[in-house]
Amino acid sequence: MKLKRISKYTIVAIFFFAALFVLESCSSKNASAAKPGAVLWGENCIRCHNAPSPAAFSDEQWETITLHMRVRASLTANETEKVVEFLKMAN
Repeated sequence: MKLKRISKYTIVAIFFFAALFVLESCSSKNASAAKPGAVLWGENCIRCHNAPSPAAFSDEQWETITLHMRVRASLTANETEKVVEFLKMAN
């Protein structure tokens, strides 16, 4: 059984694209962190269901709801806080 040798250019290309993928995923998280709460709320809540009006719940209820939905939407603590601030201001 004869094994093929992988060229050094192929290895360099693989590492380059892997590094590019990692850097791109990091930059998209940073871009998400720069978004205001209203945008985060709209983008993340509407992905799975119809988002209720901010006036539909009290400030305390929104805090509880966002703690639960943070896990489902994979939001960071900072993003969740921005969403809560938006909902409280719009309430």
